[in-house]
Amino acid sequence: MAPRRRSLAVVALIIFLGIIVGTVIGELIGILLPEGKTIRDVFVNSTNLHVGPLHLDLVVFSFTLGFSLKVNLMSAIGIFVVALMLRWYW
Repeated sequence: MAPRRRSLAVVALIIFLGIIVGTVIGELIGILLPEGKTIRDVFVNSTNLHVGPLHLDLVVFSFTLGFSLKVNLMSAIGIFVVALMLRWYW
């Protein structure tokens, strides 16, 4: 039996949820480990991905859209874990 193909939306959801879960876990590990330790730096160091801000000024109203995502080592592990969980569940 051939494996089912995942839609692009499901793949994007897996990546997005994995990054969020991994970043939260990495930050929690960073809080628990003492400062000055190399292992803490591995978990806490991150890169910010930004989109925007996009400012749209219409005559009646205006709004600004922006998005920022903090990615660290645990984010990659989080993507893997979320993908395994969704594969098991789905």
